[in-house]
Amino acid sequence: MLKQILSKLPRKSSKAGDHREHGGHHSTYSSVSGGGSRSSDLGTGKSGNLSVPSFTIPNSTEDAGWKAANSKPNGNHVVSSYEAWPAFKDVPASEKQNLFIKKLNLCCVIFDFTDPTNNLKEKEIKRQTLLELVEYVTSANGKFSDAVLQEIVEMVSTNLFRSLNLQPRENKSVEGLDLEEEEPSMDPAWPHLQIVYEFLLRFIASPKTDAKLAKRYVDQSFMMKLLDLFDSEDPREREYLKTILHRIYGKFMVHRPFIRKAINNNFFRFIFETEKHNGIAELLEILGSIINGFALPLKEEHKVFLVRVLIPLHKPKCLAMYHQQLSYCITQFVEKDSKLADTVIRGLLKYWPITNSSKEVMFLNELEEVLEATQPPEFQRCMVPLFHQIARCIKSQHFQLARASLFLWNNDHIENLIIQNRKVILPIIIPALEKNARNHWNQAVHSLTLNVRKIFNDLDPELFNECLLKFQVDESKEDETKAKRKNTWKRLEELVEKKYSGCEDTVETRKSIGNGSSG
Repeated sequence: MLKQILSKLPRKSSKAGDHREHGGHHSTYSSVSGGGSRSSDLGTGKSGNLSVPSFTIPNSTEDAGWKAANSKPNGNHVVSSYEAWPAFKDVPASEKQNLFIKKLNLCCVIFDFTDPTNNLKEKEIKRQTLLELVEYVTSANGKFSDAVLQEIVEMVSTNLFRSLNLQPRENKSVEGLDLEEEEPSMDPAWPHLQIVYEFLLRFIASPKTDAKLAKRYVDQSFMMKLLDLFDSEDPREREYLKTILHRIYGKFMVHRPFIRKAINNNFFRFIFETEKHNGIAELLEILGSIINGFALPLKEEHKVFLVRVLIPLHKPKCLAMYHQQLSYCITQFVEKDSKLADTVIRGLLKYWPITNSSKEVMFLNELEEVLEATQPPEFQRCMVPLFHQIARCIKSQHFQLARASLFLWNNDHIENLIIQNRKVILPIIIPALEKNARNHWNQAVHSLTLNVRKIFNDLDPELFNECLLKFQVDESKEDETKAKRKNTWKRLEELVEKKYSGCEDTVETRKSIGNGSSG
């Protein structure tokens, strides 16, 4: 009787072409899990706890792992019963691969998790089955066959590739740093999703997964859909995606150029169109590891990526959400090729957020890391515009900005670069140092300023006094210019007032003459 029911299910083709869209067909339970399972459930529970039906495992792999009946005219099936298959330990070794495929098919049923009270038994069966699949992949004895690879990717695609239903969101940053205190949106289906992600991670990392075979299914379409999931609002999901994509990049060398290009396209869309994406930090973290592995000399395409993608990523308002990862990527380039320092520093100056002091502090922190990897020739090419910007920051009334700029002298390498080029740098920054030394309101900034001032004075007193004298002369001239400007405006006001008074007298005279004539 059971086989008669199962025989009504449509047979699945073994051709790869039937699965190119990944997840093109699956059954859906109209229900929701509430999530009585927590993320800590991963790795707990055994299939022995389930009520396993006692029937013989059919030899054919076409019948799915659930009973179905009442075929609808459109070809879909109403799932009338969802029951677990026997545990792997309860079947002969010769049947384990077939059972593995049946369990994969069983897990292609998707449950609705919006109602925590529905289908609790079926959801638990699926959760336990997924845990069994994770254990099986981890301890697999032989290479995964083509048919198994196809079913694995089908199950993963069916469960993961879905609409994210993102809530409308604005850039959650004020002055580049003060992010809104909002709880991240958690996917209610995480009790199942987490185990599917763990399964995929172990499948990719498994030595039993042959990349030459698996690339037919873990293909460009699969990776594009995987990249789309990085916009998930659930940080747990993005963390898994980051690890999985990095493993794919390491294992499937043939896909590396495509992955880099696809990530670049996501960045382009974010920078120049939306400025909204939840996974920029995770994507940059992956790239940081990729950049770290770049061979020397750097390829031209990698340098183009630095100029056209990484440097413009300083432009969006929500920079604070991913700046740490971006700064690491930028620094990696300079450490690999110090000749890129000039390009990077001028890029930072191009996007320098003059009207946003908090964001400027981030730029200065990144600048310190870049300068630490910069050699004298590259430093000399950009030091003039750079220290004009630093001088402006030194005299800022925003004490964190002023302090961050003065902290540059605490780095031995940067201090040496400055000392070697003091004849150019000191005349630029001494006005800011002198103004701070006289009357900056913050005591910490005042002390740091005096320390920097002392460094120059002790090192080269003749140059320091020369620059100080020039500043005092320029300041006197500036005071004279201000006084002249003030006197000029005063004279203009007096002339206007006199002219206006003369006009009023003329009008009164004409009125008097007019009145006399009429009389």
